[in-house]
Amino acid sequence: MTDHVAEHYAQAGLLERILDALTREGIPIQRLTIDDLAAVDEFHSRGRRGTEELARMLAPLPSDHVIDIGSGIGGPARYLAATYGCRLSGIDLTPAFVAAATGLSKLVGLSDRVDFRQGSALALPFPDATFDRAWSQNVAMNIADRPRFYGEMRRVLKPGGRLAIQEVAQGPGGDVILPVMWASRADLSFLHTPEETRSLLEAAGFAVLEWEDKSAAALAEAAAERERLRAGGAVSGLGIQVIVGPSARDKMRNGQRNQEERRTLLFNAVLARAG
Repeated sequence: MTDHVAEHYAQAGLLERILDALTREGIPIQRLTIDDLAAVDEFHSRGRRGTEELARMLAPLPSDHVIDIGSGIGGPARYLAATYGCRLSGIDLTPAFVAAATGLSKLVGLSDRVDFRQGSALALPFPDATFDRAWSQNVAMNIADRPRFYGEMRRVLKPGGRLAIQEVAQGPGGDVILPVMWASRADLSFLHTPEETRSLLEAAGFAVLEWEDKSAAALAEAAAERERLRAGGAVSGLGIQVIVGPSARDKMRNGQRNQEERRTLLFNAVLARAG
């Protein structure tokens, strides 16, 4: 199943496509910043705003070593490193994402504080109690074995270490309409309700510190963006389509409908490793 998930996200020449898109937008590669990349490298719900809010909840310290599980092309890891001064290690199943994350981090001058490697969230390639804090955004939707996923998060955290997650959850409105960003078919999508997710996290050995429903915020932000575009606002050439390709429009449309019909919900949470 992990092979199928990696295939779903695989995109040949991803780093080159991103650099080409930046050039077309008139952004100088030689002076690239994390803000230049924000429209393309925050590959998750609510983009940079979602990262900023979750980061404030986690509040990492400069001395912290943070693991980003499902790090994508590295946007959140670079944001945390640049904003909070902490060290980041990212793990992602998709080799093209890891290559792009590594290349972009070098271009923005953060290679000394962030590193990325290919691997599975179900078998994290790190010893027990390695990290002070853990981070994961929009990853669990692709994972059937949630007890193992959350168990691996707990294993690599130091006692008392904190975990910040943003997750898409199953809502009361019915089955998810496909395709969506994380799944082109039903056997790649594994949603749980917020209540089920909380129970699974607690069973894995986490204590909930904060839990916030972000569904309404995501809907309001999407509506504001549609209104901006209807009013003649510019369309960025650095949108999610650079990563996803031609299927992005249909996936975004279905994602919007799933939110509006409450087929999906979105939440943030911060938890502590108990014991």
